[in-house]
Amino acid sequence: MNATQGDQILWRHIRDLPYFRAMLRAVEDSYYQEIVIPRPILDLGCGDGQFASVAFNPPPEIGVDPWAEPVREAQSRGVYRMVLQSDGAKMPFPDHWFASVTSTSVLEHIPHIDAVLSETSRVLQTGGMFLFCVPNQRFPEYLRGTQTLRRMGLKGAAAAYGRFFNRIARHAHTDEPAVWEKRLDNAGFVLERCWDYFPPEALHILEAGHLFGLPALFWRRLTGKWILVQQKWNLWIPYQMARPFLDRRESDEGVCTFFVARKN
Repeated sequence: MNATQGDQILWRHIRDLPYFRAMLRAVEDSYYQEIVIPRPILDLGCGDGQFASVAFNPPPEIGVDPWAEPVREAQSRGVYRMVLQSDGAKMPFPDHWFASVTSTSVLEHIPHIDAVLSETSRVLQTGGMFLFCVPNQRFPEYLRGTQTLRRMGLKGAAAAYGRFFNRIARHAHTDEPAVWEKRLDNAGFVLERCWDYFPPEALHILEAGHLFGLPALFWRRLTGKWILVQQKWNLWIPYQMARPFLDRRESDEGVCTFFVARKN
């Protein structure tokens, strides 16, 4: 990825999303650009379709999500050929229908993850590609609040803060890659490769945005948009905050992991 590509990728997210979410989505977007993904593609946990609308050209053929409101928004965007409200553990598709499945920062929110992985395997062709990304075990540990409380000697409070942040982020899992590899193996997948990304410095920006991002949520509820003025002059400061993290995506201390697996 060259500098111009990085600029383009970040811009297409930061004009639609709060900066702290845009910086993470831009990094994930950049990885998809480097992988040839066979079609047809299922977007598992498609949400409102924003990510697919800008990260894929053309977008995945079908999106599924369990929640009605995001599905309606995805339908209104016209992103997918078809978007359905469905539990990922009970998808209304024939066996072996898709060549690829993508899932972007979704699986960490699903309590019944093993059932969803098994169902994903069912609808995927033999040899089909499964790409997904999730926060890993470092996520709660490297939060600024967790680190600050630990330095103060308040280990119990530090652990509680990590649990609190996982709760407000609706994380059911923040597991190390070895745990995901075992889950994949049990569901009939082979893990081809994975890598960690999003360093602690980026996490601290994301953390602050979650805790102090209420104004953006207010405008979203009121207008349907996260960003009211989608011009570069208005977004210059958050753009400058986020842009360096596209140039140093991978990190040995990255708090998220990207996985590329194939169905046996």
